[in-house]
Amino acid sequence: MKIKGKVHKYGRDVNTDEIIPAKYLDTTDEKELASYCMTGIDGSFIKKVKTGDIIVAGKNFGCGSSREHAPISIKAAGIKCVIAESFARIFYRNAINIGLSIVESGDAPKKIKDGDTLNIDLNRGTIEDMTSRKKFSIKPFPPFIRDIISAGGLMKQVKRTLKK
Repeated sequence: MKIKGKVHKYGRDVNTDEIIPAKYLDTTDEKELASYCMTGIDGSFIKKVKTGDIIVAGKNFGCGSSREHAPISIKAAGIKCVIAESFARIFYRNAINIGLSIVESGDAPKKIKDGDTLNIDLNRGTIEDMTSRKKFSIKPFPPFIRDIISAGGLMKQVKRTLKK
């Protein structure tokens, strides 16, 4: 799976209430959730994000509550991948369950800048910063996780498997 997009960069400890503030959790409509994505930390995010873009952040991305709304709002906003130094455990699993590509890298988030353009190859385990020309290696997902993400989430992957 290959991803190319522009970076929206954030710091460490971005919590789920910053990703999707609790006052917007009265809906499960993905488009509506997307319209409030990142408003707790960046009020202009939804105006500048484009389909295919990438979020890059520091340690502990997605900390806080276990709400699935957070990764859903990110994916629905058009973000194709989140790269962080580390993820909160429940956010990590929720992201995979809904088919949002996430990448842990201790090095890349420190060197990638807001506005950079990245090429990510999840199968080969590479990130190339097209702006700075820096390259980073990442650990590729095992095949079963790649299957979940490429299917668009766990439930879609299960349905696809059952059809076979």
